[in-house]
Amino acid sequence: MLTVILFLIAIQKREGGQVRGLEPGQLQRAATDDSKTNLIVNYLPQNMTQEEFRSLFGSIGEIESCKLVRDKITGQSLGYGFVNYIDPKDAEKAINTLNGLRLQTKTIKVSYARPSSASIRDANLYVSGLPKTMTQKELEQLFSQYGRIITSRILVDQVTGVSRGVGFIRFDKRIEAEEAIKGLNGQKPSGATEPITVKFANNPSQKSSQALLSQLYQSPNRRYPGPLHHQAQRFRLDNLLNMAYGVKR
Repeated sequence: MLTVILFLIAIQKREGGQVRGLEPGQLQRAATDDSKTNLIVNYLPQNMTQEEFRSLFGSIGEIESCKLVRDKITGQSLGYGFVNYIDPKDAEKAINTLNGLRLQTKTIKVSYARPSSASIRDANLYVSGLPKTMTQKELEQLFSQYGRIITSRILVDQVTGVSRGVGFIRFDKRIEAEEAIKGLNGQKPSGATEPITVKFANNPSQKSSQALLSQLYQSPNRRYPGPLHHQAQRFRLDNLLNMAYGVKR
């Protein structure tokens, strides 16, 4: 609805006229409604599929759209996604029902997605040189002093499970990410023998890190190229929801 209204505004402005059919405050209400139906889901298991993601949240109510975010190079899940419901009540119910749900080794976090604005874009950091023993929780503790963390991730070897010493931190706002770079880039955290490198993950000149990402998910033992396909157990959504939360699909 909001997208359609904005499109009409653009057309009317180009023609030098007024937007017809919109009552005062309708645009603001549309924006508010959209913010109450759109959810962000963090800490998803990396082997969860798009179909399982939709099935889990579709058990709450009718979904307008949903997307499991994947790395553009490797196809590997980044561990978070977005769900947009038709009814704001279903979005609220999804938060109350599924936030904190344990899926395999992950505890997912479900909350309202933030409206897009310049202040929150490009707040994703690439961190290298991390101690191989550092956990995701310790990574968040290191960076949380600079602001609210939306998502975090440490890359691990797909065969051994050992940390690659590379991670990502996404802050709530770009200014928080900038402060983290100032405070931690070139520093040695506890347990590190060398200084860590902290920089924006979306830096166009960071071709070397993109090449590294591509290599991280490739194994000489793999017979076919492309995204990894895990043979781990699939999610039994019906049983999981019925037993733990009493939710019916």
